[in-house]
Amino acid sequence: AHHMAAAKTGDAVYHVEPPPAAKKLRELMNSAFFVADHATHFYILGGPDFIVGPDAMKSERNILGVVKKVGKKIGAKVMQLLRDNHEITAIIGGRYIHSVSAIIGGVSKPITEEDRLAIIERAERSVEFAKTSLKLFEDIVLGNKAYVDMIISDTFAHRTYYMGMVDENNQVNFYDGIVRVVTPEGKEFVKFKPDEYLDVIAEHIETWSYLKFAYLKEIGWKGFIDGSDSGVYRVGPLARLNAADGMATPAAQAEYEKYIDTMGNKPVHSTLANHWARLIEILYASERELELAQDKEITNPHVHTIPIKKPTEGVGIVEAPRGTLIHHYTTDEKGLLQRVNLIVGTANNYAAIDMSIKKAAQGLIKAGEPVSEVALNKIEMAFRAYDPCIGCATHAQPGDTPLLINIYDQTHHLLNVVKRD
Repeated sequence: AHHMAAAKTGDAVYHVEPPPAAKKLRELMNSAFFVADHATHFYILGGPDFIVGPDAMKSERNILGVVKKVGKKIGAKVMQLLRDNHEITAIIGGRYIHSVSAIIGGVSKPITEEDRLAIIERAERSVEFAKTSLKLFEDIVLGNKAYVDMIISDTFAHRTYYMGMVDENNQVNFYDGIVRVVTPEGKEFVKFKPDEYLDVIAEHIETWSYLKFAYLKEIGWKGFIDGSDSGVYRVGPLARLNAADGMATPAAQAEYEKYIDTMGNKPVHSTLANHWARLIEILYASERELELAQDKEITNPHVHTIPIKKPTEGVGIVEAPRGTLIHHYTTDEKGLLQRVNLIVGTANNYAAIDMSIKKAAQGLIKAGEPVSEVALNKIEMAFRAYDPCIGCATHAQPGDTPLLINIYDQTHHLLNVVKRD
């Protein structure tokens, strides 16, 4: 996702428009990345809480526990899905991770007809397994009243604003489009183009964190509270489905309608519903990569427009699996970076993540009762639902991050200070 955002920002800096085939190859590669990344989170990082169970032992809440629960056949298909989409990324991007193909003005090389057919074969398998995953979720999660009650409980809910990229029909789009924000009531609040982001978003600093808190500038920073009077907003799977009016592919749209009907409202405020939304996005990304692969224009050898204008300043936005990703570069006349600003998905979500952890802790920890392993895991589930990437969101030089932890009792009396500097 950072590769895509950087390429789009480079296009803007150099005032160059990539050829249609290059744009489609970029979006195709980004779609394959989405499938693999979302599947990794659902089956390996976040999903075990539901598939294996939040009450299960820690040693069982992992991919091995998932395979034991769903069977080796499904486990093998998960591995096939990941391999297929990493191979699509490698075909277009040059290697499996940290792709190198997107360059300013397009991509570095075209693909062959043989490549295109290989991508179609893998994309078709991805679509089918995405449908299998949604059926699995329906049977195991939605079929379990205790899980459903936990998902829709107030302990795991926040009424916030929601942000996501949409196309001209207000349908979800991961690579291109305009950013839309809706209110906690689901009404459109604002739409903005990449170069307008500073008119909409501001960042708040707390002394105890190296990560800044993004908020809606027009409303202002009101603290760690939700509601329409708070500038806190959310991004990511849940937010994208809330910010959009639907999905741009047929099977994903059908699942989206089922999701909205089952959750009983729009927007959906249940943090744990991120997992269901993530599976719908796997289906959308799989369908979209198949659509793009079936378009023969992607084999057009014209995949690069050579930049000829003087570089200045530019902004590029894409959707990353964790949410809206913004890159902003300012250069000198030689194209050397003078200023860089990034707002990543986890930074957009940071205030909401903190609020979700606190609310889950308040709802699950009871006075006079010991704090159980199950309660702690359920509190962590509020965090895992966002699939946060703190590595993308915080930076320090030369690499060591000083850490200060203040430990208080229930009367806010300071008991201890743990320090690393």
